[in-house]
Amino acid sequence: MAVVNQYKFAGIDNNTSGGALTPLGASIPAVNETIVIKSILVTSAGTPVVTITNNSITAIKSIALTANQTKELLTQPLIVEGGKTFTVQASTSDSFDVAISYLNIKKEVTT
Repeated sequence: MAVVNQYKFAGIDNNTSGGALTPLGASIPAVNETIVIKSILVTSAGTPVVTITNNSITAIKSIALTANQTKELLTQPLIVEGGKTFTVQASTSDSFDVAISYLNIKKEVTT
């Protein structure tokens, strides 16, 4: 079994829906993957409170963001295990952008 490390970036320009976002993709990480998130940057047009959920557990809940500023939400890396869900959601329907830098560790079966 080979392990492949891929450094990636995911970004979402959120409109004013206020719904939960899956910036890494709906089925990412897959069961054979582990993701180590290094940075979560949020830029807000309004003043929402941003909630980061990892496997249905609130991992981060920001204070109300200041409009037109960028804030780093992580102080330490965040691990997302394979087959789990990772979502970003705002408390209001204010528009915001989220940018995530991460390491995707894939276990590939080689024959």
